[in-house]
Amino acid sequence: MERGFEYVIVGGGVAAGYAALEFTKRGVSHAQLCIISEEPVAPYERPTLSKKFLHPESPARLPSFHTCVGANEELLTPTWYEEHGIELVLGTRVESVDVGQKTLLTASGETIRYETLIIATGAKALKLEEFGVKGSEAENVCYLRDLADADRLVNVMQSCTGGNAVVIGGGYIAMECAASLVTNKINVTMVFPEAHCMPRLFTPKIASYYEDYYQSKGVKFIRGTILSSFEFDSNGKVTAVNLRDGSQIPADMVVVGIGIRPNTSLFEGQLTMEKGGIKVNGKLQTSNDSVYAVGDVAVFPVDLCGRIRRLEHVDSARKTAKHVAAVIMEPEKTGEFKYLPLFYSKAFSFSWRFYGDNAGEVVHFGDYLGTKFGAYWINNGHLVGSFLEGGTEDEFEAIANATQLKPAVDDLAEVGRQGLNFAMTGNKQIKSHTPSIEAGTSSPVVETPIYPWHATAGVAVAASVAAFAYWYGRRRRRW
Repeated sequence: MERGFEYVIVGGGVAAGYAALEFTKRGVSHAQLCIISEEPVAPYERPTLSKKFLHPESPARLPSFHTCVGANEELLTPTWYEEHGIELVLGTRVESVDVGQKTLLTASGETIRYETLIIATGAKALKLEEFGVKGSEAENVCYLRDLADADRLVNVMQSCTGGNAVVIGGGYIAMECAASLVTNKINVTMVFPEAHCMPRLFTPKIASYYEDYYQSKGVKFIRGTILSSFEFDSNGKVTAVNLRDGSQIPADMVVVGIGIRPNTSLFEGQLTMEKGGIKVNGKLQTSNDSVYAVGDVAVFPVDLCGRIRRLEHVDSARKTAKHVAAVIMEPEKTGEFKYLPLFYSKAFSFSWRFYGDNAGEVVHFGDYLGTKFGAYWINNGHLVGSFLEGGTEDEFEAIANATQLKPAVDDLAEVGRQGLNFAMTGNKQIKSHTPSIEAGTSSPVVETPIYPWHATAGVAVAASVAAFAYWYGRRRRRW
């Protein structure tokens, strides 16, 4: 069996849904677009799985979190795809891709031809077996990457109320799952090898704030060691976790969140790979001009960082997907992808965002005993990254705009003294709008940034540094 489409998206995650919506906005015709997904359901907002899906009261369930509600856009149910003439091929694994012949072969033996291919295959959760530990198949060992994982985790949680959970890992999924487990009245112990949680992003000071709060909720942290093995009962169920430092933790359930690996195997040897993903140019085009890549698999240029990066976050998936549809449908009108990296998370009553690059020296600010605080990252004399907990929409927008501008910084102590005002003062001069992300937050992808205040500041500096306040007088645009 063989059929063909003008455009094919392989992978049915967040990026596929946002790309589909953008295709329709830009006039894709019926029967031109096909999405092939290994999952049995239409694309959905994956972040919901570690948050509202796990809530004990009024949990989120499909169809309420299909894409693209995370960006306050349309809810794309299966009916929506049908009405727009988009072919959804669900529950179907792609066995091989030949980018030279422009064909895909599915597990059912069907050949699908395309003129343009978008790779949105996402990533898979790293398994314990990859690190020499057996036990992933035990009924009370859980991962969280897709809807099936989330359903399984809910079932295990419901059987463990009042019991003990061990969370392996200290990153995004581990921290969010730990919060949900506590909400479900389960005792939690977190185990990770690093000195503090979220080590790829958080400074020790920031991490300490969240760890202290988690501990106030009963969460125990075991740092600096790793899982070495499990203890099992006669039914193959995990009863305890053995650590490399020789200690043992009783466990009624285990949640593993130790990272992900991009799904690139279908394209190895056919497309240029770098940094664990598929290398693309500023228009998200791979080394084959009929193939594009978005989301977790894409390694693309990030101007602010001055290097190519692969970003593992839903905001990047959404924005790369929308941009690639624009590039394909309206190439003459669409420039290169200009993206300000954004990472964010919500757990308990916390809500933080990080914009930019966490390189260089760190300046902390705000009340680390209260509910609003943050940090700036200064690299080579310029602001390159900003973190804020507990901000308002205006405050989040301000730190995003300030980071995008990369103002020069001469005095770190002064920046720390000004704190949030460092960004807020400059933001009053910026006429910009940032689109919303999940649940009313904002995410800046600046396609055509406008910096009128920046040019003014540059002239003012040239005229008289002493005549202006710190922000206006000591910064000029440097890229």
